Amino acid sequence: MTPLRPSADLLSCRRVTGPDELASHHRIRHETFVREQHVFAGSDVDAHDAREDVMHVVGYCGGVPAGTVRLYPLDESGRTWQGDRLAVLPEFRHVGLGAPLVRFAVATAGRLGGVSMRAHVQVDNERFFTRLGWIRQGDVELYVGRPHLLMTIVLGA
Repeated sequence: MTPLRPSADLLSCRRVTGPDELASHHRIRHETFVREQHVFAGSDVDAHDAREDVMHVVGYCGGVPAGTVRLYPLDESGRTWQGDRLAVLPEFRHVGLGAPLVRFAVATAGRLGGVSMRAHVQVDNERFFTRLGWIRQGDVELYVGRPHLLMTIVLGA
């Protein structure tokens, strides 16, 4: 039996606004990338997290922090953006929070003058991103020691 998805009004995404939300953001990333997937040893926090122009986002399901994404400009002009650290806790993966998180990141970068966004996507997630309008760029590559695909999207399209 397929689990029921909550209505869209129970899902929301917003930029982190304080230390409690930032702690939730980092906890979700840690649970996903360190404890579950073993992509990073100890911590997935890197130099980008300390940048003033980095946006940490939390996705909620029924008011509960359930997912994250991080985004930041790759150039001084703010035309090219990076999206990364997309994570949804296992107990919330059936609710469809991943797509709103990606759309939030894309819309935010576009509103801030971005014209394109890129992401290194785990190979198993290519179809998910393609459905959201992303385009694969090239062959499988190693990113953080794991097979990933570079994918891009035109912002404001």
